[in-house]
Amino acid sequence: MSQEPKFVASTLVGMEPVEDDLEAALDAAVPQSPAPSPLPAVLGRPPQPRIAPVRRPRAADEPAFLPEPPRSLQATGLNATYVEELCIKHLFQAGELRGSEIATRTCLPAVIVEEVMERLRRNRLIDIKGSGGAGLGRSQMIFTLAEAGHKVCDLVLGRDKYVGPAPVPFKYWAQAAAAQTIRGNQLRKQELQPHFKDLMVRDSVFDAIGPAMNSGKALFFYGPPGNGKTATCQRMTHCFGGDVFIPHALVVDDFVIKMFDDTLHKPVPHKEGGPPLDERWVRCHRPMVVVGGELVLDDLDLRYSPDVKFYEAPFQLKATNGMLLIDDFGRQKVGPKDLLNRWIVPLESEFDFLTMHTGKKLQVPFDVFVVFSTNLDPAELVDAAFLRRVRYKLEVSRPDAAQFADIFRSECDKKGVPFNPAMVEYLVRKHYTASGRPFNACEPRDLLGQVLDLCAYRGMAPVMTEEILDRVVANYFVKFS
Repeated sequence: MSQEPKFVASTLVGMEPVEDDLEAALDAAVPQSPAPSPLPAVLGRPPQPRIAPVRRPRAADEPAFLPEPPRSLQATGLNATYVEELCIKHLFQAGELRGSEIATRTCLPAVIVEEVMERLRRNRLIDIKGSGGAGLGRSQMIFTLAEAGHKVCDLVLGRDKYVGPAPVPFKYWAQAAAAQTIRGNQLRKQELQPHFKDLMVRDSVFDAIGPAMNSGKALFFYGPPGNGKTATCQRMTHCFGGDVFIPHALVVDDFVIKMFDDTLHKPVPHKEGGPPLDERWVRCHRPMVVVGGELVLDDLDLRYSPDVKFYEAPFQLKATNGMLLIDDFGRQKVGPKDLLNRWIVPLESEFDFLTMHTGKKLQVPFDVFVVFSTNLDPAELVDAAFLRRVRYKLEVSRPDAAQFADIFRSECDKKGVPFNPAMVEYLVRKHYTASGRPFNACEPRDLLGQVLDLCAYRGMAPVMTEEILDRVVANYFVKFS
C-alpha cells in the first residue's frame, strides 16, 4: 500500500540572480527536462491523490487538528495543472507579481510556487521582468503573463473565475471536520457557568443545555421574546471551546466551493514563534451562524454563480464544527414544516446532501449543533414526529420580580450606573405591577441604556431617579388603547 503524502514544514529555496540575463541564469541552474504541452494539461486532469491530516503532538491550547504546510505539490492534494492555472489567474488579475506575492495570494509555500513558476516559464506562458531588488532568489523575481499565457488564461477563465487561496481537496476537509467534531463532549455544569456569569440563568437551563451540548444533537428553544434565547446560544458556542481550522475554499470535481466567510468566521491570530501551518486554512473560533426570517430553502444548498463559475457554501456548511441557530423559527418565508423536512435526514444521519449544478449529489458531513429558537407556540409550528427527532427542548420563561431586580443590579454594574434598590422597586411597582406588564430579561439593559443617553443629553452623571425612570419608560414602551 502506498504511503499517503503528509504535510510537513517547508523551506524557501533561493538562488543568485544574474542581472544581465535572468532567463539564461535560470536555464543554466535548473536541469533541463522535457516540458509538457500546456494546452493538453489545461484540458485534462489526473485524479487527485487522497491525503490525510497529520496529527503531531500538540500543546494543550492547540486545536484537535493542525494542518501542517505541504513541502511538495503532491502533498497539497492538488494536481500541477490546477495550481498552474491558479497562478496564471493571479498574474492576469494583478498584471505582474513577485514570486513571494504569488505565494502569499495562493497561500502555498514558496518552494511549491517556485516549482510551478519554473514550469510555466519553460512552457513560455510567463515572462520575467527582472528582480524586485528587495532580496535574492526567485521569490523576488517579477513575473508577467506572456502572449501564450494570455491565451491559456482565456481558456481557464472560461471554466471558472475563482482567484484566491488554493483550495483544499474535499476529502481532506471531511477528515479534518471529523477530527474537530463538536460532538462527544463531556461538559459539566461548573464548566458552563463561567460563560454565563453575565446572565441570570436558572439551574434548570443548565440541566437542559448541558446534556444537549454533550450529545451534539439539536435543541429546540421556545418562549417569549427578549428573555435570552439568542444570548444563551452565543455563550453555548464558547462553552464548546477549542479553535477550529476552516479552509478558504474546497475543490470538488475541479469546482471550487468558497468556505471561509469573514462575516461569520472569527479568525484567531497566529502566535509568534508557533509551528508553521498550511495557510490554506484559517484558525477560527468555533463558528456560530445565525439565520432568521430571511431564510429560504435555496439558502441551504450550494449557490452556483454562472458568471464566476464557482460555488458559495450554504450556511450549514459554514457552521461545520460549530452552531447553527435558526432564529425566529416559524417566521421564515418558507413554511416551517417544509423547513423542518429539509433537516430530517441531516439531524438523524449526521450527513447532508447538496446538489451541484451538474446534478451531482454531494454527501457532506453534518457536524453542526443545530438550535431552533422561536417565540411562537411550538404546537402550532411542528408536529409530534419532528419534536421526537429534536430530543432536547427548553422553554425560556420570563423572570420573576426577584430575578428582574438581580438582572437590573448586574446591568448597573456593567454600565456604571449606581444601583438603587428603591428606584428599581419604584419602577416595578409603577410601571409593571400597576399596569400588569410582564417582565422581560432584556428590559433592564435597554432601560439603563436610555438612562445613560438621557443623562448624557442633560450633561449629568448617570443616575436613576423617579423622573428619569418615568421618562425612559415613556420612551421605551408603546401605549396601546
